Amino acid sequence: MAEARIPAAQLRRFVTTAMERLGMRSDHAATVAALMTEAEVQGSDGHGVIRLLPYARRIKAGGINLKPDIRVVKEKAAMALIDGDNGMGHLVMKKAAEIAIAKARQCGIAWVGARLSNHAGPASLYARMAQAQDMVGMYFAVGNANHLPPWGGLDMLLSTNPIAVAVPAGEEPPVVLDMATTVAAYGKVKAKAQRGEQMPVGWMIDRQGQPLTDPKRSEEGFLMPIGGYKGYGLALVVGILAGTLNGAAMGSETIDFNHDDVSVTNTGQAIVAIDPDAFGDLDEFKARVDKLVREMRGSARMPGVDRIWLPGEQSHAKRLDNERFGLELPAALHTQLDAFARDLGIPLLQDTE
Repeated sequence: MAEARIPAAQLRRFVTTAMERLGMRSDHAATVAALMTEAEVQGSDGHGVIRLLPYARRIKAGGINLKPDIRVVKEKAAMALIDGDNGMGHLVMKKAAEIAIAKARQCGIAWVGARLSNHAGPASLYARMAQAQDMVGMYFAVGNANHLPPWGGLDMLLSTNPIAVAVPAGEEPPVVLDMATTVAAYGKVKAKAQRGEQMPVGWMIDRQGQPLTDPKRSEEGFLMPIGGYKGYGLALVVGILAGTLNGAAMGSETIDFNHDDVSVTNTGQAIVAIDPDAFGDLDEFKARVDKLVREMRGSARMPGVDRIWLPGEQSHAKRLDNERFGLELPAALHTQLDAFARDLGIPLLQDTE
């Protein structure tokens, strides 16, 4: 089967139907489906519909609470702590982002942490929620499986622990940084395996320190931190802010959701919203961001470099392409989704109306 272009709305309806059939209430299913589809639209294929089958497996095993009481358990003017009650991470972090944005309107800045959450897709989804409201958004998380040892060690005690920052601009696309503290997120490793592709040298090494390029052998080694020992330190600090600070899992407490569908992951995340209007005129700020973007893009280039990209520009271009032409899913994933639909007794993706 060749890779097919699927309209985003069609994928969203398919995921909604699947989540409802798995027992999720309709409004929650629609929210999760919308965010999973948005991940695909922006090109975050390692955190999009490829995650539907693992999510379903955990739901069927009882590892995710389908009727969570997502609530604020601690609160001050510019902060809150949310207990996700082991609900889907998309639901937990959407609520966290909404609270952070509302508090930032009043205080200029707000920090909302979450515990007892779950995997929530790409980090930029939630940073961009603040950016869409003309705020700077920041997101931190503890990854859902440890793939990184301390610098020089062998014990897997750290995850990819992602960071995202989204900054509104005026005429230019927003500046959106979405990065793991490892050279590549583990979701990208999964996407490579799904597509039957090899990993670049530098993503992973084996336990003897040799390059590991076959994504199907990823469990024989570990991911490399960005910037060597500095990336290890960054992963540790992000984990403390997103996990330890919130009473969420970190270090040896982290549950590997790739192999354990039953245990509560107690995933920790945090979202920060900053209102530029509290620092000055919003339009002036956005104009200054535009100016900075143009300076970066228009700066002198090394030989052979066609263009200098800003963080988020390629994702923005991917979004425009996907919105116009539809989502391109790997043939192998499409086949898996067909089998999944038959197992659930719902229409196949291409037959979803």
